[in-house]
Amino acid sequence: MKFDLHHTRHNRDTRHSLNVPLLTSLLVPMLLASCAVTKVDPPAPVVATAQFKESGAWTQGSAAATQVPDNWWTLFKDPVLDDLERRLVIDNQNLKVSAAQVANARAALEASRSAMYPSLSAGLSASRDASPTATTSANASNPSNSMSLTANASWEVDLWGRLSQASAGAQSTLQASMADLASARLSAQATLAQSYFSMRTLDAQLSLSDRSIQAYERSLVLTQARYESGVVGRTDILQAHTQLKSAQAQRADLTAQRAVLAHAIAVLVGTQPAELSITHDASLPLAPVVPAMLPSNLLERRPDIAAAQRRVATAYAQIGVADAAYFPSLSLSASAGYRGTSLGQLISAPHFLWSLGSSLTQSIFDNGQRKLASAQARASAEQLTASYRQVVLTALQEVEDNLILNAQLQQEAQLQSEALQAAQRNLEITLDQYRAGTVSYLNVVVAQASAFSSESSLLSVRNRQLAAISQLLKNVAGRWDA
Repeated sequence: MKFDLHHTRHNRDTRHSLNVPLLTSLLVPMLLASCAVTKVDPPAPVVATAQFKESGAWTQGSAAATQVPDNWWTLFKDPVLDDLERRLVIDNQNLKVSAAQVANARAALEASRSAMYPSLSAGLSASRDASPTATTSANASNPSNSMSLTANASWEVDLWGRLSQASAGAQSTLQASMADLASARLSAQATLAQSYFSMRTLDAQLSLSDRSIQAYERSLVLTQARYESGVVGRTDILQAHTQLKSAQAQRADLTAQRAVLAHAIAVLVGTQPAELSITHDASLPLAPVVPAMLPSNLLERRPDIAAAQRRVATAYAQIGVADAAYFPSLSLSASAGYRGTSLGQLISAPHFLWSLGSSLTQSIFDNGQRKLASAQARASAEQLTASYRQVVLTALQEVEDNLILNAQLQQEAQLQSEALQAAQRNLEITLDQYRAGTVSYLNVVVAQASAFSSESSLLSVRNRQLAAISQLLKNVAGRWDA
């Protein structure tokens, strides 16, 4: 149920002016607008600690930390990766979806802003009709023409902030969409970098596999010659043969993994897998140095946190929109035009007409709809606030995880390098002993497996280290400095 108070003044002569009651009906509600408060401020942003917990767990190389450029992946100094990242920003289809969502949110913002201004329409109509009159019979009629040219204007006065709150919510939604686009771009860039590093690791493992296969082939030839000389038994031949075939089977698996990663990279850069070819390169990029101390205010730059925070602002603006429904709405209208019987004499002073009006509408009984809408808006705001705080907590966890991972992986890489040197030296000694006939071929098998396993483990550690650094750069929005 609605209560509608409507006041209209109209005349066909321009010499009449608007009377005092009409002015009062227009001005008094406007003055009352200053008493209406429907805006609800969102909660304060989450404040993180001054520094990360794991930032002081290690100090290696902190003085040599490199300034991060805008294109943070160039820290790895790999031209192929640079080219792929450039193509990703241009052709990635998921980023185009996010860009379209930004355009949609921008159009919604412009629509909400336009609702705060008067609307104007114009119309031209013509009709001819006949109806019986008092001086004619029921079967007789006098046809007449009617033509009109009118212009109509209407404006809803934003007394209680409903329109301004809706516009503020649309503005926050646009900002959230822009942050979503930045977050999607950053995530895609980090995913591409990690996929590329994994592919280069597979290239290095394929090179290691080729070297191991060549070594196993030489061992098989040597063992075959010793078997024919009666120095060793047939079991040595079978062990050498098994070792060679296992290495060849592992190489086939590595080749398949490499192809799958190449296909994923092609999709990331927005092209078909058959159209992208990346040459093999067994050298891994060098891991850049990460500073030991990272300020936690780097999280303020994270686009996913910004998007979550702007959605909270949108939700609280919707509370204001819902609360404004408790107050009456004021609409102003005006129209002017000409009405006559012929087109040639239509635009003339005697045919001019105008109308001014105001309408004040208040809902009296709505079966609790306004109360429910307000409660729903508040519940939605609480939900998005909790989601925003969870995003911040998750962001802190991600940074802490990758800080400790990077610190420990540095130590692990150093230890694994030392283990590889020892395994390679042990293999050289064992081969010399086997040629001299002092050890069995089983010792050679164990030494070779240990050496190749150590080198493969070192490659895996370096890959994890590169992935941890790229993920850390993503976690701090591509910046190490505050």
